[in-house]
Amino acid sequence: NQADAPTTIGPGVYASWRATRLGAVTEAIEQRLILEAMGSLSGRRVLDAGCGDGALVCAAASRGADVTGIESDLEMLAAAQARAAKAGLSPTFLRGRIEALPFPEASFDVVVCVTVLCFTPDPRRAVGEMARVLRPGGRLVLGELGRWSLWAAIRRLRGWLGASTWRAARFRTAPELSRLIEQSGLAVLSVRGCVFYPPVGLLARALAPIDHWLGGLTTFGAAFIALSAVSPDSCREG
Repeated sequence: NQADAPTTIGPGVYASWRATRLGAVTEAIEQRLILEAMGSLSGRRVLDAGCGDGALVCAAASRGADVTGIESDLEMLAAAQARAAKAGLSPTFLRGRIEALPFPEASFDVVVCVTVLCFTPDPRRAVGEMARVLRPGGRLVLGELGRWSLWAAIRRLRGWLGASTWRAARFRTAPELSRLIEQSGLAVLSVRGCVFYPPVGLLARALAPIDHWLGGLTTFGAAFIALSAVSPDSCREG
């Protein structure tokens, strides 16, 4: 049950989660939404800020992107490197924090950050850093845990009961995430939600076919929210 995990984040937790029916369905839906928001990746320079165990890095690299993954946790970095090697891919992995990205300005065509800001003490600084390393006309994609969902309610309860990870997490609404992006000088292009079903494997599989449709209507009740943004100049140029 992903509402119960991860209370301790590590590669083993994610592997166990993906091995469940609920995890497999949910992971596929969330990754599809993020990849759609990232757009065409062939030949693009992509940064995954807070890449975890490298699942999204490998997905982007397999689509022809030149990908760099940055992660603060050494165990996660090792898992990401092992995943890429097993897949025959050669992305770049670096240790670092998203609040102080070790790259020059305008280094990437696409910057993506998934379920990291909810655990970041200074999210405004982190988004500012991601905007800084994005080239003019490039795209920023954020994927975050939605505030108003049954999943978030269960996680908050676990935090109140002592789970340190969820006690520290902050879940946000789509307007809150949009404001963070706009404060960095970028303009929001799209906002979608997904994972409207409760954290039950059988219901996930049954309701997955209509989840994408629901995400086009609202983000209320979505356990996961994805936003894409670009510079205002690139928006006007079309």
